[in-house]
Amino acid sequence: MSFTQRSEFFWRLRTRSLALGAKTLMMGVLNVTPDSFSDGGLYHDANDAVEHALRMLDEGADILDIGGESTRPGQQERVSAAAEQERVLPVIAGILKVRPDTVISIDTYKASTAAAAVNAGAEIVNDVSGFLWDREMAAVCASLGCGVVLMHTRGRPDEWKSLPRLAASEVLPLVKRELGERLQAAMDAGTSREKIVLDPGYGFGKRFDENYPLLARQAELRELGQPLLAGVSRKSFLARTLRPLYGGSDAPMGARLHATLSATTAAILGGASIIRVHDVRPAVDAARIADALLASVPRS
Repeated sequence: MSFTQRSEFFWRLRTRSLALGAKTLMMGVLNVTPDSFSDGGLYHDANDAVEHALRMLDEGADILDIGGESTRPGQQERVSAAAEQERVLPVIAGILKVRPDTVISIDTYKASTAAAAVNAGAEIVNDVSGFLWDREMAAVCASLGCGVVLMHTRGRPDEWKSLPRLAASEVLPLVKRELGERLQAAMDAGTSREKIVLDPGYGFGKRFDENYPLLARQAELRELGQPLLAGVSRKSFLARTLRPLYGGSDAPMGARLHATLSATTAAILGGASIIRVHDVRPAVDAARIADALLASVPRS
């Protein structure tokens, strides 16, 4: 098996730039929701959320990704923009009060929440819909001048179970084509390439076994010319694979760390410059080994 080094890239955010490529960056997940699939309710209180955010920073998180609405599979109820902002804005303020240099990403598909969060100090908008679910989002992000993560998804969470199955050979070409379309749409709306990172969207509209051919061929997405972010942490496709070890049931949330680290390492070796994780310190350790491996590859 051979690997290629990642291209170096300066990701231009709202007020600063992040160097990507030489070292994997960690994006710590902070769900300020009562119903997230992995940690719903744990950090719904703003004080608890801030405390957990500071702990992730101490463990090595380079970015904190704060979300106020769950996009778990099967989710039907949608949170209003006002309720979402009521959840996330106090947390952003609390973090920046203690650690003013923190790089914060707002995980939202709503343009009004993106604007409110960036105006409160967020540097990045992470849109799981790739600007598809709110027609105002592309123009708003361009006007804000923030960094952007465009993620690939097929349909909405309440539609995922009914989506047509994909053959293994179809997954990567579909994701690559549609991510390319989202990239072009964002640039047409006024966001420059230097501000955009792409995310394959593991688990988002991909059935369990459809995620593996995507992960195996993830490096091909670098042909789109943008840095990659990968979020495989605690995903249900990993839990499904572990079923024989857990009596035929999905591995419980607390038993998915080792599988997460395996998939995370594969994503880094497949070209991801940023990893979105719940368990920061173990992922930092895994990334350090993967980065050392990549650094040993001669530059072409």
